[in-house]
Amino acid sequence: MLIDSKPTPEADARSLYRRLARLGDAHTYTAEACAGFAGDIATIRRLKRERNALVLAHNYQRPEIFEVADFIGDSLELARKATKVDADVIVFCGVHFMAESAKILNPEKTVLLPDLRAGCSLAESVTAERLAERKAELKQIYPDLAVVAYVNTTADVKAESDVCCTSANAVKIVNALPNRHILFVPDENLASYVQQNTDKKVIAWDGNCYVHHQITPEEILAVKAKLPHVKVLAHPECRADVLALADAVMSTSGMVDYAAKSADREFLVVTECGLSDRLLLELPEKKFYKACKLCRYMKMITLADTRAALESMRHEIVLDEQVRRGAERALARMLELG
Repeated sequence: MLIDSKPTPEADARSLYRRLARLGDAHTYTAEACAGFAGDIATIRRLKRERNALVLAHNYQRPEIFEVADFIGDSLELARKATKVDADVIVFCGVHFMAESAKILNPEKTVLLPDLRAGCSLAESVTAERLAERKAELKQIYPDLAVVAYVNTTADVKAESDVCCTSANAVKIVNALPNRHILFVPDENLASYVQQNTDKKVIAWDGNCYVHHQITPEEILAVKAKLPHVKVLAHPECRADVLALADAVMSTSGMVDYAAKSADREFLVVTECGLSDRLLLELPEKKFYKACKLCRYMKMITLADTRAALESMRHEIVLDEQVRRGAERALARMLELG
């Protein structure tokens, strides 16, 4: 979604305060806080023009980050958008593997991550070395084994894989492969969801997103008891017992599209809370309830660090070229099959 492709006047603190008031978080988004945000927003917009820079923001980012984003979306959607825009610098407001994906697909551009601490528990649950060992073991049993890597993985894990997938196309990618045996890394919950939608044998890695995995069916049922008409939208990284209660299971971008087009007016959004904030801001005529948790890694990214990244061109993402090419191959195969 294109948000800020052209220069705009300096952010007005009062209008920003009114806009963010829709979130119902008066403790965080005070008039004073919004005045500070407005100054950073104006500086970032100026620096973007001076650096010929693009700011990409994942759906789970802080809402004030959306104010400076040129595009908001899921990780792969954003990395692909960057290939179609004439920019010298990409500032990726997301986590580390997402910035890597942007660099994989845009090797000629400078990619910056505002805070290098912004990792991912899911991506960190698998390494290229461990994957190579497990793949070799399983190929002794299943010679036709294919490794499918969720995009929520590091570049070297992608390079060790046969093909990548997203939460939106995971089932389609697995079913499109000629292989009957699939090692799916690293999300066990997404692997379970895929297994329910294919007749192939899916072998799951022992990993999960801590944010989605801690959401329980009891939380969903508690909301449904009070709001029986609410539509439940759940991310496939959630546990199977949570997905069983959903009206629709889809990626974050799928949820945005579904909510915008649906005739329904009230939704329970079962994923990281940042997406609910985006929906509340973009679709104020509808109601969005949160059965979600905060991702501590996503929330490490701030406006101040985004400004600092552009000011000093700090925290550049650098990849080994052999690894980058291997990861690019796995992503290209996904695009081919998908």
